[in-house]
Amino acid sequence: MATDAIQVQILGLMPAASGMAVFLGNETKTFSIHVDHGVGTSIALLLKGEKRERPLTHDLIHLILKGFGITVDKVIINDLRNDTYFARLTLRQIGPGGTSITEIDARPSDCVAVALETAKPIYVSKEVWDKVSDMTSFLQELKKKFAAGESVEEDGEEKDEGEGEVGNGGKKGGDKPPREGGGKKKGNSGA
Repeated sequence: MATDAIQVQILGLMPAASGMAVFLGNETKTFSIHVDHGVGTSIALLLKGEKRERPLTHDLIHLILKGFGITVDKVIINDLRNDTYFARLTLRQIGPGGTSITEIDARPSDCVAVALETAKPIYVSKEVWDKVSDMTSFLQELKKKFAAGESVEEDGEEKDEGEGEVGNGGKKGGDKPPREGGGKKKGNSGA
């Protein structure tokens, strides 16, 4: 991978009114993207290693790719414009005529789910990495509250127990930036 991209993992998930906030990052920085409820559920199940009886959309995508001998190389969140993230899914197919590499424009939320389903890395372009606000301390504070049995709203305010939670993804890592630590909204939320 070129030096203009940073590998990230999913560091946490948090339910939100418009879907789910997915915290991506590494040891130096954390940022978040919003994903819709369906993709958020898929990501949560993939992180837990759970499968449903019937394939979900991202299971189906993986099965179709596998059926045609296509593998996922990587995903990269490569742009942030007008408060919307963009991503590319890099696919590889080896056939009698040689190796074919194809990049497909896709929602970052779908790319994250496909990367998890196929155990492939997630990258963020340096340009996007430099644009996003560091939410490391915000995520650490949410995790402390969650560990203490407190639940929090997306903007950091405490909620009644059982209304929300922050999970620790701990595996690899939406489309709109969610609210930042103080409840200030960076852009429209939603997937």
